[in-house]
Amino acid sequence: MSGAYIPLWKSFGGSRPHSSGPRALLFTLECALGMTAVFFIGVFVHWFPWLVPVTALLCLLIVVPVALLCGFWQAATVSLFAVIVQSYLSARHAEFNPARDPANSITLLAFIGTALLVSRLSARVTEHAQESESWGGQMHDLYEFTRRTLQMNLHEEPGAQLAELVHEIFSFEAVAVFDADLHETYQAGYWAEDPQELAQNVYYFETTNDDPETGISRRVVRLGNAPVGSMVVRGDTSPLTNNAIASLIAITFDRYRSFANESRIETERRTEQLRSTVLDSLAHAYKTPLTAIRAASTGLSEMGRLSPAQSELVALIDEQANQLSDLTARLLTTARLDAGEVSVNAVSVAVAPLIEEVIASLGDRIASTKIDVRVPDEDLELCCDRQLMVTLLTQYIDNACKYSNFGTTITISVVEAKTEVIFSVHSFGPVIPMADRERIFDRYYRSSNSARRAAGTGIGLAVAKRVAVIHGGYVWVTSDEEEGTTFFAAIPASAQKRKVQ
Repeated sequence: MSGAYIPLWKSFGGSRPHSSGPRALLFTLECALGMTAVFFIGVFVHWFPWLVPVTALLCLLIVVPVALLCGFWQAATVSLFAVIVQSYLSARHAEFNPARDPANSITLLAFIGTALLVSRLSARVTEHAQESESWGGQMHDLYEFTRRTLQMNLHEEPGAQLAELVHEIFSFEAVAVFDADLHETYQAGYWAEDPQELAQNVYYFETTNDDPETGISRRVVRLGNAPVGSMVVRGDTSPLTNNAIASLIAITFDRYRSFANESRIETERRTEQLRSTVLDSLAHAYKTPLTAIRAASTGLSEMGRLSPAQSELVALIDEQANQLSDLTARLLTTARLDAGEVSVNAVSVAVAPLIEEVIASLGDRIASTKIDVRVPDEDLELCCDRQLMVTLLTQYIDNACKYSNFGTTITISVVEAKTEVIFSVHSFGPVIPMADRERIFDRYYRSSNSARRAAGTGIGLAVAKRVAVIHGGYVWVTSDEEEGTTFFAAIPASAQKRKVQ
């Protein structure tokens, strides 16, 4: 038999002896102290014979503390000595052979049983106390870890900070944290070998276990059901604590991603605002010299008496000045749309004359292009901002003229739906890849297939989209090698007079 117990050395705040010599000496000392107490009881009973009937009870008062404080074997030794003392005292007051008295065996068994029971109860209480103390310490460590993670600097990658915190707070021998998003492994403490491969294997194979032989615990760091990293620790810990640490690491990873996204969005917003301001300033600065150049070229043309070469140069100046003027107007419109300085001046506009006006304004740019206009209802009207709609349709038609195959027809159609009017411009030209069909309406973005076909700035379609949006509408494009490319703009039949948001 063996019993777990609260040893005497621990009761007095001592440290546990490690070698067999001191442990044997301690055992002897504990037995000697118990036997000395029993001996004094024997001496006391010898002086007061009337205590002989309760000698066993008095000895039991010694056996129980020995079992509680020292252990079962010490209590069993003291019990045997107590039975001997009791037999001696009984023999002095009765005429019988102590060795043959059956009461001695019963007394010995009672003492040993009591010692065993007390030592077991003591062991259980000790175990529960140690568990409570351990859980209390772990809960304190988890609280401290949670508090420190909330104070982390999210401007820096969290992996290295988390590895150091886990190593410091939980006193692990070694820690490794793998961040799958950044594909980086961070470590703290001493690793005999580089833990990068170990941590990555835990993530890729989703390994979660605790190895008591090596003291290594592995955990997959999950955000919901999705793995976002892994954690490997070596040291004294519990499975529940490891799970809690992995969950807190996952939460910190998520906080870092959210903070990074917010920072990036704010940076993009400020960059876009600055860019719009610069564009607006440049466009205004260009308007005055452009006006002078156009006036000069017009004056030279009207003077006459120019040679053919001079007339050609003047025409070139006038053509390029017009293109630069159009670009400046688009930049101004874009800047104002982005700044929310354009309001929808909604009036009733006849659709068919609106399209004819746009085609006429394009002039020489579409002179060699076949245009087919399809408006089923000549009396169809739309409540919109006329100038903004001219800008949208001009961009769509001009875009089709630039990129359509030579000799093909550009089809302009209008369809009236329940609550909206849908404009479409169809042409045959380079196919727009699926990946580009959303981004093609972003400012400065040009499809890879179209960029080589004609020069452009990537501004026009972005302006068209903003015009549709401030009317409460939307734009999209379809593109197929056989069916061709069609740009659509759906505008509500009745637009409110409001400012762009």
